[in-house]
Amino acid sequence: MDHYQDITILPDPEFSSALLMGALYNKLHRALVALAATNIGVSFPQYSVKPKGVGAILRIHSDQESLNQLQKAGWLKGMTDHTGVTDILPVPGGVTHKLVTRRQFKTNVERLRRRRMKRKSESYEAASEAIPQAIERKPDLPFITIRSASTSQSFCLFIEQKDAQEAKGSGAFNSYGFSQTTTVPWF
Repeated sequence: MDHYQDITILPDPEFSSALLMGALYNKLHRALVALAATNIGVSFPQYSVKPKGVGAILRIHSDQESLNQLQKAGWLKGMTDHTGVTDILPVPGGVTHKLVTRRQFKTNVERLRRRRMKRKSESYEAASEAIPQAIERKPDLPFITIRSASTSQSFCLFIEQKDAQEAKGSGAFNSYGFSQTTTVPWF
């Protein structure tokens, strides 16, 4: 985690920055899957809970060789008119660290009830009794809208960035560039 690259969504009169960030992130996710990369993490320097949003900058963290390999994969094809890309740069000294993770929520009680009815062959009343309205959560975290490559369904990828007490450089990142234990430099 000694190098990084920033990709900034440029203002566009036809597309919102949230839509473009979703398209950019989908491309990165597919590239990480294709490369089977477990040493590439991400962060969002403009991340904000209030107002809620990930911002217009995607920062990719890794070593220089892995970032070069990602760049050579051509994953940004089709996004060059909508993005500004920095060179691969060394991480400044004396930085803090953040833990960037995916959070999943039970956000739709009706969907959970339908699923239970199908799985357990229950009536709506039985499913409603087993899954009360009170379990539904309204997440207050920023998210990116992603389209699943396997199911073609769109979903909200909720992102939590939190301060880390210490840097944890060893460990793996998933195909979204997140980790439950490994931190990324924050500056």
